[in-house]
Amino acid sequence: MTTVMTSRASTPAALAAASGAGLTLVAVAWIALGTATGQQWDESAMNTVTGGRDTRLAVLSVLGYVSIGAVVAVVVACVVVALLRGRLALAAAAIAVVAGSNVTTQLLKHSILERVDFGLGTANSLPSGHTTVVASAVGAALLVAPALSRPVIALAGGFATTLTGASTIVAGWHRPSDVVAALAVSLVWTAGVALLVGGRADRVAGTAAGAIGGCAAALLFLVAIGVRPVMGWDGFTQSALVLGAVTAATALFVAAAAASTPKE
Repeated sequence: MTTVMTSRASTPAALAAASGAGLTLVAVAWIALGTATGQQWDESAMNTVTGGRDTRLAVLSVLGYVSIGAVVAVVVACVVVALLRGRLALAAAAIAVVAGSNVTTQLLKHSILERVDFGLGTANSLPSGHTTVVASAVGAALLVAPALSRPVIALAGGFATTLTGASTIVAGWHRPSDVVAALAVSLVWTAGVALLVGGRADRVAGTAAGAIGGCAAALLFLVAIGVRPVMGWDGFTQSALVLGAVTAATALFVAAAAASTPKE
């Protein structure tokens, strides 16, 4: 099978992705934290999906792999790949994406954003730290990888990010808005750093399809291990919308991050 690449300027795509992600972050934070309706929607959405004991143990096992050690390993791998390609700027870019995304998430969650008291608790959990760790790692990998490998990275990255984000919801650790906000933070940094690196980008056919396929595969995996609507078939539509929205948002993140990456 022949892989087709088309060359284009990376700046417009990166600028559009960074701007869109920034606006999304602001909108999600305002609605989910600052409005009663948003908080009610978010809380209800988090409680639409569940799983039995074995299912919860499985998702907790997935989340257990998301650690500081994993972040360091990903950063080191990205730096090594970039240096082997003779791209010192990309090595620095990968570090900036991962460090910037995770520091931003922690500052937003613990120091900047506040959850208004509408009777649903005031402890802020937005953005999701676990989702940011994985999403920023995917963004960094897309930045440093050779263009022809990006469909594979998009596939694996979509799977890992969707699985992590959805697992935090199933485990009851995060609301859907927390996951979407984490994706937005990671895309702001990925596209923003790509904008600074500049140059031209290679659009590789199959990258968007890889992102969609990976995200869909993660959703099917969650169903296979026992993730179910809390209300049974009566809650199928609502739970499908929640998990479908998280899956779609992740696919969009991966595709946008890939579209922003500079030419090798």
